[in-house]
Amino acid sequence: MIHSLTIENFMSVRDRHVIDLGIGAAVNDNAERYADAWSGSAKRVPKVVAFFGPNAAGKSTVLRAIQHITWFVRDSFQFQANTTLPIEPFWGAGLEGEPIKLAIEFDTSEKWWPAPDNLPGLQVSPETCRYSYEVQFEYKNFRRSVLSEALYSWPSYAKRKIRLFERDANGDVSASIEFGLAKHKAVLKQILRDNASVISTLAQLDHEPSKLLQTASRRINSNIFIEKSVVNELAMLQFFQANPDFIESANRDLSNIDLGIRSMSVASGPHGPIANFAHEGLSRPVPLPLESHGTRQFLHVYPHLAHTLKNGGIAVIDELDLAIHPLVLPEILRWFYSPERNPFNAQLWITCQNVSLLEELTKEEIYFCEKDAAGGTSIYGLKDIQGVRRVDNFYRKYMGGAFGAVPTIG
Repeated sequence: MIHSLTIENFMSVRDRHVIDLGIGAAVNDNAERYADAWSGSAKRVPKVVAFFGPNAAGKSTVLRAIQHITWFVRDSFQFQANTTLPIEPFWGAGLEGEPIKLAIEFDTSEKWWPAPDNLPGLQVSPETCRYSYEVQFEYKNFRRSVLSEALYSWPSYAKRKIRLFERDANGDVSASIEFGLAKHKAVLKQILRDNASVISTLAQLDHEPSKLLQTASRRINSNIFIEKSVVNELAMLQFFQANPDFIESANRDLSNIDLGIRSMSVASGPHGPIANFAHEGLSRPVPLPLESHGTRQFLHVYPHLAHTLKNGGIAVIDELDLAIHPLVLPEILRWFYSPERNPFNAQLWITCQNVSLLEELTKEEIYFCEKDAAGGTSIYGLKDIQGVRRVDNFYRKYMGGAFGAVPTIG
């Protein structure tokens, strides 16, 4: 789960913003909506994090920050040498030449690597360790490249935060003994590029900690990428065809949310997989191209949600409410609250325009984005606004302008 996200000089976010999801022990209402940040911690984080605000206020930018970190950690070594990184700073005045800064604190269910030789036989429990990853990018000579990078952890045997590695502006990497870099350091110095992460580079050398972190990054399932793209229905159908258990799961959920569909089936066609839908009262199945936009949108995001719930991790969904009925949205949230449906405390990050969803959320789950006159995005949580009570009608107060982040018309 993500505990906090820091964004500075990235796309529409000009100033430094820290989205700290921490919930204190005194909050005991709706306990099923929160999970321990790590084993034995008094700090909890919400399982659902929702961002609201006007169009172009920067909601998607928050999710893109997560996706950029994920991509950079996992896949940046695949970039060709001398290729500029696909990351944009704030385009307004006053920050020319300033670095882009992204940081994320998280825990993972992936198994921690064996302890170093000076701690023989010690295996660190994955439930008691969390990480903090920080990266800075610079824009210089018309190229976007890495300026610095660092990874920290809190293993149970250390009882404190330790540095795993740090990379400076010259590309030099220093690491603690826990990171096990010694036998790879010489080769790393030769092949590390200014457009690739240390982790994605070391993974090519079969460095076990880096391979573990790459595996952890694959637990982030998102419907947005470095560049927004149109829905790829062929990829969606290929996923369902390769994972028939998800077809069964989707059929159960389709019938529960009453889209008028009895079942979906996927079969091989002359140009790839095709889907047909059996409807109540119809004598023949309906092919996917004739289904409603809402049904197709639901099926597009469904693999991200179902895979995350089944295996744990984080689902990052931009515009979850796009063409999906307002009464269906709370049901999707309930999947993440359910211990049976979400046994590994998977987390859901969403942007949403349908503000009626505010009536279904607690104040710890709600964040707003709005832009100032200079085009910079501000990000703030409802829990940080003084005077907000749990019994308040968040929908009515938001629509009345009490929380800000509403469009100005006229």
